[in-house]
Amino acid sequence: MNPSNVLISLFRYKAWANEELYDLVRSVDTTKHADERHSCIRLLNHIYVVDQIFAAHLTHTKHAYTATNTKETPTLDELALACARSDQWYVDFVSTLRDPMLTESIEFVFTDTSNARMTREEMLMHVITHGGYHRGAVGRILSQIGVAPPRDLLTGYLHKAEPERRVRS
Repeated sequence: MNPSNVLISLFRYKAWANEELYDLVRSVDTTKHADERHSCIRLLNHIYVVDQIFAAHLTHTKHAYTATNTKETPTLDELALACARSDQWYVDFVSTLRDPMLTESIEFVFTDTSNARMTREEMLMHVITHGGYHRGAVGRILSQIGVAPPRDLLTGYLHKAEPERRVRS
């Protein structure tokens, strides 16, 4: 499997994990757990914003973000729709990449005004790992209010997406 195939699989997994988590956050009682639900949405929004910032870096375009989260909190449904579009953009984007593009070093500026340089491949791996880290934080919040978090595992995604991977003995 070449690096772009691995990236395609990872970004499809990310989209699957995001969809499962958004569905679970929707089920949180807004009366009993309003603060926790809000915290979950803020974390999910942070993931989305960082995804958008890095999409701009990856394509040498400008973004309008001055921080890694927004002042206003979107509704969960608005955010879920935007996230699904972003996830599809990443799947489509990595589907077009070839090795020379992956290793291209790109200079950019973080929202804290620090200068940086990363390869496309490093940026894409940051997007994957960053999202997983914060989905875990959302899972922890859900767990604290008695909601079992989803099993956000690559192996679970692969076996669901490609059931033939399940080996029967």
